[in-house]
Amino acid sequence: MKKNLSTVNLGRGGAPTRATTMPEDAALRKQCPVATGVLDYFPDALIAVAKVSYKGNQQHNPGQPLHWARSKSNDQDDTIIRHFLQRGGLDTDGTPHSAKLAWRALALLQIEEEQRAADKINQKLSKKLG
Repeated sequence: MKKNLSTVNLGRGGAPTRATTMPEDAALRKQCPVATGVLDYFPDALIAVAKVSYKGNQQHNPGQPLHWARSKSNDQDDTIIRHFLQRGGLDTDGTPHSAKLAWRALALLQIEEEQRAADKINQKLSKKLG
């Protein structure tokens, strides 16, 4: 099903805001421990990924506020594998390949989650209209 996010609020970088992906049910929200289940587990890795975001923005959007210019680089699959094959080393800009791999993996997952959210919204709309 084609993405239709016309009814969804979009945040910086064009990603859906937390309200579109975080469960509304309190018990289900407890099963999404972003701080203690992600940030506390991987602080150094996430700092490395944040540096990739910054460097990428400087490269693709010089002088602009930090944002994901999705149309400028959307070959996540092949790029993930390239960085995986070169893991442990540094890319030509001095950034760890593993950090770029993680960034690309997060980008791929973000896109997939957005599509799942859009599909869910579209299904609800179809049921209401159908």
